[in-house]
Amino acid sequence: VRLLESGGGLVQAGGSLRLSCATSGSRLRSYNIGWYRLAPGQGHEFVAGIIWSGERTYYADSVKGRFTISRDDDKNTVYLQMNSLKPEDTGIYYCNVDIDRAPLFDYWGPGTQVTVSA
Repeated sequence: VRLLESGGGLVQAGGSLRLSCATSGSRLRSYNIGWYRLAPGQGHEFVAGIIWSGERTYYADSVKGRFTISRDDDKNTVYLQMNSLKPEDTGIYYCNVDIDRAPLFDYWGPGTQVTVSA
């Protein structure tokens, strides 16, 4: 499964962005998908996940109530709606197949940069 992230950008604190995760050559329908972020000097941090059916979502405490993950299997895409952004949300955001808040694959797509200014 090859995943491609998009939708990042530069936004002021309190602003919003919507990230997209799409596949190339595979369908997402059978997979739990997670979003992760990489901040300078840190490892990949779990942010949000959605199970294969879309019936359950789960979040890191730091983003709960501000971020919403969703999926559209007809479009083969998983989204991350990010509201009330904070400077500490800054990082490169990636998606991956998720197993209990950990990435299944040890390879990553290009990611998408999110920068939140104070």
